[in-house]
Amino acid sequence: MKEIVVSLKGEEWSSILDHVWEHKKSEVQIDGFRKGNVPKEVYLKKVGIESLYMDAVDHALPKLYDKLISENKDLEMATRPNVDIKSIGEDHLEVTFSIIEKPEVTLGEYKNLGIKRDKVEVSEEEIEHELNHLREQYVELKDKENKTVETGDEVNLDFEGFKDGVPFDGGKGEDYPLVIGSNSFIPGFEDALIGMKLEEEKEINLTFPKDYHSEELKGKDVVFKVKINSIKERVYPEYNEEFFKDLDIPEVDSLDKLKDSIKEHITSHKEAEVEDKYFEDCLVKASDNAKIDVPKEMIDEEIERIYHDFSERLKMQGMNVDTYIKFLGTTEEKLKEEFIPEATKRVRFRLVIEEVVKKEKITVSSEEVDKYSKEMAQKYDVSEEEFLTQIGGKEYLKYDLEVRKAVEIITK
Repeated sequence: MKEIVVSLKGEEWSSILDHVWEHKKSEVQIDGFRKGNVPKEVYLKKVGIESLYMDAVDHALPKLYDKLISENKDLEMATRPNVDIKSIGEDHLEVTFSIIEKPEVTLGEYKNLGIKRDKVEVSEEEIEHELNHLREQYVELKDKENKTVETGDEVNLDFEGFKDGVPFDGGKGEDYPLVIGSNSFIPGFEDALIGMKLEEEKEINLTFPKDYHSEELKGKDVVFKVKINSIKERVYPEYNEEFFKDLDIPEVDSLDKLKDSIKEHITSHKEAEVEDKYFEDCLVKASDNAKIDVPKEMIDEEIERIYHDFSERLKMQGMNVDTYIKFLGTTEEKLKEEFIPEATKRVRFRLVIEEVVKKEKITVSSEEVDKYSKEMAQKYDVSEEEFLTQIGGKEYLKYDLEVRKAVEIITK
């Protein structure tokens, strides 16, 4: 922990106070003056210059932070610094930055780590599974008049569940579509429908699993009253010219070519997974070989970052994090505790990579940054200026390229 005092004095500070006043005066109203037309001297005499201080401090912080960096070139901060006002007045502002410095990293072996990439293999079973999944998208449903329910059929049914003769919550459905064999219901339910006929009614005696999520129902005996409204047979498409035309996959016009395409797709996906695992395994070993006393504050900050990203992903799925927490019956604090191992791993990775950058004397030229910036802007189909604004400027790109070069050394 280090404390550094940074100050703004004279014109630097007074210009910020003037700037705050220019924005504030349009809202000021004092008897005898129209709103927005109160002279600064009158306002300061009546209210006091202290009323401008808090807004002025907010405006001053970016400048203070820049001064902190420029006056302490060798400073390496582990986390965002805490800021406290040390002294403030009409002619000055002094703040104290409380800084956690990055810990010392003693690298162990980080090259030639002896880690092998897993071999990529694709089985016939995997190809068949993907093939069936593809055909599933083109299934036709045909009525089975005067026939019985079989595995693979799609039935429309009414059902209601009773425990001790009383209907239970969530146990009722009308015109409910169900594919027999999908295991969408508790064990035994779908099997009991096999052999039933159109419009037949039946009572099914079942026991909920002991690990069922509802305390009210886990391990309990229940009765379901069911009625079959319709039975449809699922007819899979044949491997013919029409099917391959519907697939619209370039150069695929036969079953063999389709299987080759599926195998290529699975192989590509597995190779990406293998590469990700190899990348992580190398970083884990390099990190385990290093000696680092990671400050708790770095881990806490990384936990907040992970929590924020997790919340954003939930939003994209139409759920907010508070609802998710209530659904699990947990708390925000406990959820964040689950992120500790991942946060710790990420921080150690980052520190090791940054130390490799130093040890290997990795540099990135301005030409490399410019080229990378243009390529990434083109990739995301935005202007270069917009891209740089979104990611935080060329300094971030420079850091990213340094990291990439270090990772290449570690994973070589």
